[in-house]
Amino acid sequence: MTTKIAVFASGSGSNFQAIQEAIENGKLDAQIKIVVTDKPNAFVVRRAENFNIPVFSFIAKNYDSKSDYEQEIVGILKAHEVEWVILAGYMRLIGNTLLSAFANRIVNIHPSLLPSFPGKDAIGQAMAHGVKVTGVTVHFVDEGMDTGPILSQAAIEVIDGNRQATEARIHAIEHELYTRTLQKLFMEFN
Repeated sequence: MTTKIAVFASGSGSNFQAIQEAIENGKLDAQIKIVVTDKPNAFVVRRAENFNIPVFSFIAKNYDSKSDYEQEIVGILKAHEVEWVILAGYMRLIGNTLLSAFANRIVNIHPSLLPSFPGKDAIGQAMAHGVKVTGVTVHFVDEGMDTGPILSQAAIEVIDGNRQATEARIHAIEHELYTRTLQKLFMEFN
């Protein structure tokens, strides 16, 4: 049974693109019903349009509270029959409204070996600390920042002094690990 998902992103959408391509290539039994972004001008919007996937974009400051915009999002997700929320570079903490509506059904990918280097600029944090190994973590989302139960991890060697090359390694691992982890997760829950 094909799993209906929403992908949340705030940036370029490279993980969204990798997920959609994995679906098209038969590596992930899912359907992206909608993309949600808090940045109406983010490149992920153009990527979603290229695949004819609907987009809901919002500006958080136009709402009275996080609960208000999350209530609107929950309504939209339910209208699209979304079963899972997949975060792919979404730069906002998920609040109680979404967490309650999709309990244990929100997954995130983070560019570090959690619990090390949570939050923004994990790659920069790792390089500033001089670690030799970093990586990627796929985890369930809870109310904390990158604190939910870990589903999978993959390590990569840091290329000393070369952030761009290190990032390229991380993105390559992210795209493969996220797809594989999501497929396993969806098979277990369906």
